[in-house]
Amino acid sequence: MSVKWTRRFLLGTAAIGAATGLSQRSALAAPPTLKGGTKFTYWGGLIFSDKANKLLVDTINQWGAANKIPTEVVMVSQNDTVQKVSAAIESKTMPDALDVGLDLLLVLAKQNIFVPVDALYAKLGAAGGGWTRAVDLASDTSKLAGGRLGIPFGVSGNLLLRRNDILGKAGFTAPAATWEDLAKQAAAVQKPPLFGLGLALSNVGDGNTQVGVLQSYGGRIADDAGKNAAIKSAETRAYLQWVKDAWDKKLFPPGVTTWDGAGDNNAYLSGQAVFIANTGSVGIQARIDDKELYESTRYSALPGGPKGVVSPMAPQLRVIPRSSPNAEAALDLFEYLARPEFVDAYFQQAIYGPVLQNQAKYKAFDGSDPILAGLLDLALKGTAPGYPDVYNPAYADVMTNFIVPKMIQRVVIDHYDFDRAMDEAQTQIQTIYAKYK
Repeated sequence: MSVKWTRRFLLGTAAIGAATGLSQRSALAAPPTLKGGTKFTYWGGLIFSDKANKLLVDTINQWGAANKIPTEVVMVSQNDTVQKVSAAIESKTMPDALDVGLDLLLVLAKQNIFVPVDALYAKLGAAGGGWTRAVDLASDTSKLAGGRLGIPFGVSGNLLLRRNDILGKAGFTAPAATWEDLAKQAAAVQKPPLFGLGLALSNVGDGNTQVGVLQSYGGRIADDAGKNAAIKSAETRAYLQWVKDAWDKKLFPPGVTTWDGAGDNNAYLSGQAVFIANTGSVGIQARIDDKELYESTRYSALPGGPKGVVSPMAPQLRVIPRSSPNAEAALDLFEYLARPEFVDAYFQQAIYGPVLQNQAKYKAFDGSDPILAGLLDLALKGTAPGYPDVYNPAYADVMTNFIVPKMIQRVVIDHYDFDRAMDEAQTQIQTIYAKYK
């Protein structure tokens, strides 16, 4: 389930951890040491690539061994990060460093939870030819927290994966240009247990892909000022009609409203879905386990709605809690993990696009891998997080509470009419936005 980021909780977290007195050095003069001889704990973001996960763990342990620092790396499912961080803040058991998504970082940005990392951000940017424009803008927490709180390490975002072998036989050789076209293609080739639309409608990160679909129809989370809820509209109604029509035609596989974070991955890999929207992790797994599926899969930008294409990208970031007594060691680790030899090897196994200009020249993005080529295109051309909405902590809070997937579930599972479902979502969103005024 999702964490309720209440005002009481958020204000309470602000008191956790004293200022560390961290000096942001341009380079470390000596190997880092742990205060009090404690173990250095890192929470890594678990992704759908065992090789990438292992490479991260091994590299952090190598850094620890080289510096005589005992390390413990805990890989956390990215769909569980919000709950795990929430519990750790309340119990004062945060790790020394961890991976977070942009949504969670923005929710906590004003709460004095994380150490500013401006100096290291500038140093890595200069060494890497500059941060990509979208990453630089998206990760800037200066207005919220007086400084940058995270070091980006990869761009994630959804591409459209399609079964080109099945679609080609039906005469569909080009990717669907619109969501309406996508539903028509799905209906034309569906033959249960193969279903057309493997799109999550559940309370997980993949379910929030539907926010972009909503926005492509002209629906909005909030007004242009990013101050008040605006989800109830004729445009949202049109979007809900698209979902309901596809649902009534049984284009979605069973269970999509309760899928976990791997639901769409598993549906595609097991031959139950023609289309999914995914970061590319499925393609990586298929390359290992099912070469035929890998070779028959094509990747493209997300389709558009009546108002155009919304293809959001968001950086993943490394952060240092203020409660850590080992912030200096964490900075050193972040710099170690930014070495080109590690980053290139990691990108070749992972599901991220580049965050620095020079990384676009890495072997990972030479075009030989269609998944990574798609992620490179997303990193360079994708729309800003939240666009056309204002991407602020309130918007991020809406995302972490999965308001849009819940609205969909009200329509397709609980049989709410569109007005009742939109009214509930409007109230929930307004309550969230009111916390930040």
